[in-house]
Amino acid sequence: MKTNPMTFRPVPSNIAALENEIHRVFVGKEEAVRRALTTFLAGGHLLIEDVPGVGKTTLALSLAKATGCNFQRIQFTSDLLPSDILGVSILNPRTQDFDFKRGSLFHQVILADELNRATPRTQSALLEAMNEHQITVDNTTHALPKPFFVVATQNPFEHHGAFPLPESQLDRFMMRLTIGYPDSASEKNILQHSIDISAAKTLESHLTESEILALMEQVPRIAVSATVDDYILALVQATRHLPQIDVGVSPRGALALRRATQAYAMLENRDYVTPDDVKALAVPVLAHRLIFSSDQISASKNEAEKIVGSLLQTVPVPL
Repeated sequence: MKTNPMTFRPVPSNIAALENEIHRVFVGKEEAVRRALTTFLAGGHLLIEDVPGVGKTTLALSLAKATGCNFQRIQFTSDLLPSDILGVSILNPRTQDFDFKRGSLFHQVILADELNRATPRTQSALLEAMNEHQITVDNTTHALPKPFFVVATQNPFEHHGAFPLPESQLDRFMMRLTIGYPDSASEKNILQHSIDISAAKTLESHLTESEILALMEQVPRIAVSATVDDYILALVQATRHLPQIDVGVSPRGALALRRATQAYAMLENRDYVTPDDVKALAVPVLAHRLIFSSDQISASKNEAEKIVGSLLQTVPVPL
């Protein structure tokens, strides 16, 4: 099934220029860049879980610079308060009214650095923002800018002074990625050209805000056949019947996978989703949503990814 050609417009040629611009400073990680851009255009949020120094901050800043979005880095610490990121109402002595002072969350691309170092109270302040692109302070709702994209990072090996992300928080992230170390050739290129985060600040924008929003509006128009929908549902429902899993993927997770595959297909300049798109994104979209049973509480991220990977091998594509 394909969309009506009148409703689908080919991806602008400058989308390729945008990716190439990011690759100038984020070397040798084409798949990570494509998945980050997929999450961005699908209107989701991204969790990057990896060791320090592999480019988590550089990827977030590069994406903001190349898309022309304003960027804000928030360093999450145990003493960070919800009002620091949401904002606060302050009494104006002249008018005797309360003026709302916006917090650091009012930017288009947010780097929530080391999110798991904030207390659960501060972490939960992001839930409404990530789900509804708005915040509520003193019973007043404030819309966040468009587009609104959260890139959160955490170090999976450091647990001192950290608060594990609750399931409700994890479920708000469309994808979880691991960047990994660059290959030898890419790392040599990084060394020879001294490519670091300062290089990301020099990137040029290749899309206007209106072009970005137009691309995001186009994502839901990408056709998803009944066969692909059945395949997504079969994968999601299979996660709910595994003995080592207490809670499988939620309907929100199924919707996230569907939306991600639409954005992925659009970046491939197609107006329809294929089962291969589902296979390409199932692990980063679904694995972090699995909740292991109590006797498997120490199960690692790798085990969750292996489970989803095995389902891709055993769950057949509906005919």
